[in-house]
Amino acid sequence: MNTIAERIYDFLKDFPPFIMLAREQLLAISEAVEVGYFEKEQPIFKINQPIENHFYVVKNGAIGLYTDHGIIVDQCDEGDIFGLRALLRKDNYILDAIAIEESIVYSISSELLEEYITINSEASQFLMKSFISNTKQLESDTSTIVSSEFTNLQSIDYSKNPVTCTIDTTIQSAALTMTDKRIGSIIIEKDGKPIGIITDKDLRIKIATGRFSISESVSKIMSSPVITYPENTTVAEAQIAMLKHQITHLCITEDGTNTSELTGILSEHDIIVLRENSASSLVKEIKRSKDILQLKDIRAKAEKLLKRYLEQDVPIEFAAKLISTINDVITQKIIDSAIKQQDTNPPTEFAWLAIGSQGRQEQLLMTDQDNALVYENVSDDKKEATKTYFLNLAKQINNDLETVGFELCPADMMGSNPKWCLSVSEWNLQFNRWITMPDQDNLMLCTIFFDFEHIYGSKTLIEKLSQSIFKSIEDHDIFLTYLGRNALQNPPPLSFFRQFLVEESGEHKNQFDIKARSMMPLVDAARLLILSHNIKSINNTVERFKKLVELEPQNKDTYLFCIEAYKDLLWFRTEQGLHNSDSGRFIDVQSLSKLNRLKLKRSFKAVKLVQELIQTRFKLSQLM
Repeated sequence: MNTIAERIYDFLKDFPPFIMLAREQLLAISEAVEVGYFEKEQPIFKINQPIENHFYVVKNGAIGLYTDHGIIVDQCDEGDIFGLRALLRKDNYILDAIAIEESIVYSISSELLEEYITINSEASQFLMKSFISNTKQLESDTSTIVSSEFTNLQSIDYSKNPVTCTIDTTIQSAALTMTDKRIGSIIIEKDGKPIGIITDKDLRIKIATGRFSISESVSKIMSSPVITYPENTTVAEAQIAMLKHQITHLCITEDGTNTSELTGILSEHDIIVLRENSASSLVKEIKRSKDILQLKDIRAKAEKLLKRYLEQDVPIEFAAKLISTINDVITQKIIDSAIKQQDTNPPTEFAWLAIGSQGRQEQLLMTDQDNALVYENVSDDKKEATKTYFLNLAKQINNDLETVGFELCPADMMGSNPKWCLSVSEWNLQFNRWITMPDQDNLMLCTIFFDFEHIYGSKTLIEKLSQSIFKSIEDHDIFLTYLGRNALQNPPPLSFFRQFLVEESGEHKNQFDIKARSMMPLVDAARLLILSHNIKSINNTVERFKKLVELEPQNKDTYLFCIEAYKDLLWFRTEQGLHNSDSGRFIDVQSLSKLNRLKLKRSFKAVKLVQELIQTRFKLSQLM
């Protein structure tokens, strides 16, 4: 090995995924690496430029990845990889890569990627995970890019009824079958196992050119052996395989080999269809939509997307973030439209807030609305007109959200309610009153509003509001004790005989209220404990517990248990809601399998543990 290759090897061996490769694999890569020098502000590649047949590793210096508006999305330093996503996507670059300072960059070809890296399961898994964990995006771009990257990790939807023929079939007969079935490929099988494949391309290149007669056997033009993958193949793995072998179809078999039973066929078109029905594509559809009915149709597509996520065992917290992003973008589109329908522009700055489950990014199903509006303080002579304007605007927004499918809040906790459409100073006074007079009603209002998320408008107003809220809490520290008492109002929902506590009467008699009896106790606990640490910026229940693991390592096991329990509960509610076409709040326990009933009961232990922790910390033993 030459001296340059030795230096490259010594550098790469300390960074993943290269650290995961065998010595001889990395040596082979190092000998084939190309070295590039880039001066400050020199581009490596530009937006819309056709992809190169390689990806890059930063040796020295720093490379910035920029949007078309010149906003930096990521900074790649020593050992960082960039340009790989575009290579797998097989599309033009969507970001500019520009040297922030003088830089040396290693270039690694796609052939080396396929020959040495993706065949190594540990290295391949690292690359797949890094698509999510190492993506640093601007808030405005996160929903599209992260959801797009997440699509890479989904199990692929493939055709489970592949059209097949035998080795003795004539080319003409196979072509007629493909035409009749309107498909682009046919698999040649023997004893249920794939031995070859013919595609439209084969017919064009080998038949239309006259190289072979249509009366000959399919064996003359079929590609063999076929490339096979298992049923749980991800989008990224499928794309890598097609890139590696320069093919457009994969055969799916029971164990991923060509010696096991054929179960399906995956085409490049299947991947395109999946991407068209991904969260990122729905976000694009929302932004292009022209009316409310289109938004309603898009939200219906999101429901189907959610169902697919559950069927493919996608982590529920990730699915929740993607669906919540879709809900947020729909709301933003509705607000833009509502403003245009008013006689004048807003008289002053305002912000729209999602509260409750949407504010926590946990609104997977089409539940009712919880929202609020805050606007900048105005002079006394403008108060009435300003209030009237924003109430009319909020009413339009709430009605349009209802048209899309989000029911109006039965308790009227919406921006169209004068009590939930206030100036900054009015909100401050109202919060101060809730916190200093924490009766049951005020506590309930506080808990709903602590889980707010900025959806539209001025973030500065929200920051003012947040600062005021936490100042009130600091000035009345006994408030957290009252909040603690409130968090213990719903003990673990099992009777003395270890049976589920179900509704005793009414429309949902004998059904289990998963929201009130098991989810909200964990939501309340996470909120209380994170507020006790004066943390303002985290409002998602799982993220709150994760932060608590970091802040209180002595209680790590309890909080980790709460995280898993809440994920399970969120999954149960979502699955039930999709099955019954409702909010999923009430569950017929008898319809659950024994395993799921046990799993549900296990989540109640997390409620018990965290409530005992709260009881001790806030000295609330008299309530237990």
